[in-house]
Amino acid sequence: MLKLGLLLLVLPGMLLMGAYLYDLSLVEACLDSGGSWDYLEARCDTERQHPFVPYMARHPLLVNGGMLLSVLGLLLCIAGLYRRR
Repeated sequence: MLKLGLLLLVLPGMLLMGAYLYDLSLVEACLDSGGSWDYLEARCDTERQHPFVPYMARHPLLVNGGMLLSVLGLLLCIAGLYRRR
């Protein structure tokens, strides 16, 4: 149970961080080329300016699900450590 707990504690956060950094790199590339990132359509627009939309608002299931799995992993780690003693 401890190994599964550690996996669930670490892996969702790593995947979430990877997805966020990939999204951030797309936005930065667009801004460096002089465009404005359309967060709702996930594309670079060179004609209009678009407002910032937070990652949490665009991907609530990914963020909330990842954090929920991490909490479940923490609880499994605590249960696994408690049973060994």
